[in-house]
Order: sequence, then C-alpha cells, then structure tokens
Amino acid sequence: MVQAPQGPRARYREQTRTEIKDAALRQLADGGVGALALTRIAKEMGLSGPALYRYFASRDDLLNALIRDAYDDAATAVGAAAVAGTPPKAPRQRLHVLARAYRAWALAQPHRYLLIQGTPVPGYVAPGDTLDRARAVLGPFLPVFAGAAPGASVLPVVRQTTDWARSDEAVAGWVAEYVQEAEAGQAGAGESGAGQAGIAGQALAGAVLAWAQLHGTVSLEVAGQFAGMGNDGATLLTAQINTLADAFSLE
Repeated sequence: MVQAPQGPRARYREQTRTEIKDAALRQLADGGVGALALTRIAKEMGLSGPALYRYFASRDDLLNALIRDAYDDAATAVGAAAVAGTPPKAPRQRLHVLARAYRAWALAQPHRYLLIQGTPVPGYVAPGDTLDRARAVLGPFLPVFAGAAPGASVLPVVRQTTDWARSDEAVAGWVAEYVQEAEAGQAGAGESGAGQAGIAGQALAGAVLAWAQLHGTVSLEVAGQFAGMGNDGATLLTAQINTLADAFSLE
C-alpha cells in the first residue's frame, strides 16, 4: 500500500527528531550513555528544554529510539551479508560471512554497538519491541545450522533449545521465519530431537552459540581489550567460528 505523503509539519518534526538523535549519537561517541543529556542537546540545537520534550518525552524515550535504530542497522548489515553472493555459500562459509558482517558493523559503530550490547543503563527498561529487533540480527544465523549434525559437545545445548522451541510458540515462529522448508528437510533427527522442533532446536543452539562467540570477541575488541596483546580480532573470531562450525559438522 502506498503511503500518503507527509505534510510540511510532519516532515519538519521527523527531520528535527533525526537531528536530535544525531546529536545524541555524538554524545554517546564522546562519553558513552553517561554523557547523554537532553539539556545539552537542546542547547546545541538552539531549542528550549520544553521544546525538545515535544519530540522526545524523556531521556529513556530518546534511548528507545536510538536502541531501535541500532538494532535495525545491525540487522540490515547482517541481513545484507546473508543474501550477498551467488551461488549460495556452504554453511561454514556463510557463518564466517555473517560473523564478519556483525564484527564490521560493531567496529564501524562502536558507540551504537555498546549501546545495545554493553553495560545495561541503570534504571532503564528497554521497550518490548527491542526483542524482535534483536532477533532480526540473529535470525540469518538460524538457517546456517538447520541442516547441521551437532556433535556431542553441543548436544546439551541443542536439547535445551529444542525444549525451548517446543514450549514457546513465538520462538518457534521466529525460527520458522528464517529456516526454509527445503533446507529444513535436509536436517537429520538425531539426539537433538525429531521433526520440526528438533530442527528448530539445533538451529537455535547454533545461533545462540554463535551470538555468544561473537559477543565475547567483538565486545573485547570494541572495548580495546586486545590492545598490546598481539592479537588481531579478525583472526581470533575466525578461529572461534571455525571451532563452532566443527562442533556442528558444518561443511
């Protein structure tokens, strides 16, 4: 359905909201979440405090918008990597491509990465829709593992995520959105479970373990923890992703 064009007032409001978010991102880049101050943003933009609150009702309202945007951008980066290149890559190669895309986005946008994956903001409660946005970032990893053959080292995780998929319809629906029937039909039904729940379980297990590996390595690199250690973040991440691929017997 074609959306009706916005009027001048609506366009001005959206433009001003974008400028406020840009100013907030500059503060985040300079000093983290603790540096975020609506009064400073208002002063920078030549607005009064009450005028700024017409666009964002509170600091948390502004944080909500920044967090939504960050998740959406990260999901776009990972999603673009998932569909790039022809013919389709083998699962192990696809996993590396997705991991590199996630790392590249985080390194290019460290203040935004830390906003969504760093230390929680005291007293801040994220809106419920951020869960769907976070799942959109992780979603492209699911089909990589749908046809895998999990080894003994990861079977305990697979069993737990299989139970999770069976007991939570929303999670099962999220997996089904990304795991195509053709690919799912190739998956085995070993100890990880049988049928669609088993496929969902091993896809979930792989995606969650991939997220843990990514978050650990990328967070350390973004925070500068590898400085002076002689370690390259790309090399470390490649080694970890290969270990994960081995655990799921990805080709």
